[in-house]
Amino acid sequence: MNIPDIIIAIDGYSSTGKSSFARKAAARFGFLYLDSGALYRGVTLFAREEMLINRLNKVNPALEKALENLDLHFSADGRLFMGPRCIEQEIRSLEVSSQVSPIAAVPYVRHWVDDKLHEFGRRGRIVMDGRDIGTAVFPNAELKIFMTASEEVRARRRYDELCAKGEKPLLEEVVKNLRERDYIDSHRETAPLRRADDAFVLDNSEMGFDEELAWIQGVIQGKFSIL
Repeated sequence: MNIPDIIIAIDGYSSTGKSSFARKAAARFGFLYLDSGALYRGVTLFAREEMLINRLNKVNPALEKALENLDLHFSADGRLFMGPRCIEQEIRSLEVSSQVSPIAAVPYVRHWVDDKLHEFGRRGRIVMDGRDIGTAVFPNAELKIFMTASEEVRARRRYDELCAKGEKPLLEEVVKNLRERDYIDSHRETAPLRRADDAFVLDNSEMGFDEELAWIQGVIQGKFSIL
């Protein structure tokens, strides 16, 4: 399928499978995949290690200056690195997840991440997922998708993901974390999580990856009149 050089922006709630869906869509269509959420998680990991965020999720103002020397970048296969160190596994821990929303709500952090994303976006032919890609980062993206799923399904997916990594979370804690993240992301002052007016909604509560890919292929064919 001959797809034009577009930007595909994917937003949605926590644990809807945005990253997995975006990766598979990028691979299917020969696009570059960028995980904006990984950048926020990378900043969160950095803040934790530098003790710039405490257990009460209070962010130290010194983080703004520290970001000037923070080197976060993606490898060719989409993994996130902090300098020479791959941090892909570390940023997916429950500890980082529990603090990423307060970090992501800080305006200067969002501006820092947005600048990084705009650098990548200039080339086009990218699939990017996050919380505000279609509303704030790339409001002119040619295709916008908003992903959702039931809370029960999302919590179970996140729980299974953590267990597969060797962690032993309580399901109740996972549900609590999802609710907190959804609330913070939807009510923050800067670029809150919301569906763009022109976004297609994908509820994947009862869908597998093959069905999701068939869905987006149909959307692209219809929107861009591709046979």
